[in-house]
Amino acid sequence: MKEIASKSVNSEVDSMVTGDTVMFRPVGVVRTTGSDDDVRFRSKESESTIEIFPEFQEALDGLEGFSHIFVLSYLNKLRPDQMGVLKVKPRRLLAKGFKLEELPLVGVFAIDSPTRPNLIGLTLVKLVKIDRGKLIVRGLDFFDGTPILDIKPYRGDYRAESYDLADWYSKLRSEAGEDV
Repeated sequence: MKEIASKSVNSEVDSMVTGDTVMFRPVGVVRTTGSDDDVRFRSKESESTIEIFPEFQEALDGLEGFSHIFVLSYLNKLRPDQMGVLKVKPRRLLAKGFKLEELPLVGVFAIDSPTRPNLIGLTLVKLVKIDRGKLIVRGLDFFDGTPILDIKPYRGDYRAESYDLADWYSKLRSEAGEDV
């Protein structure tokens, strides 16, 4: 029989699932000196730190050398009006010059809005370095104090060689002067 793990941090997985409720235990937390507005508007250029809690630091073994990682988080700073909403307007397009009334109302699964049925965030970031349980990353769009649920390395086979975009999205990007 093959050994799957040398150490299990949470051997009580069954106790984390009750009926239709699932509980997660954060593995770390985001630390950034930028304000929430800095994160919203300048996250692509900014560096942040993900502090991995000591009991999970062993899970970082082998991550060194990957250029990018996916980071999953619990979106702990959403406003009550953002929670559980299923349809929204893609407000990020307001920065491209659109007016709110010009934007379509679409399901949250069709955009990357933080408004979600489950408050889970996902972002792809550049892994700059790992230093004693701290990941220095570039491009993280999570606020200071955001709980981190998981980290996964980016691999080339995640890339889609060919893909399609929804007509409404392609049209708005074209109107904004962006490549589609």
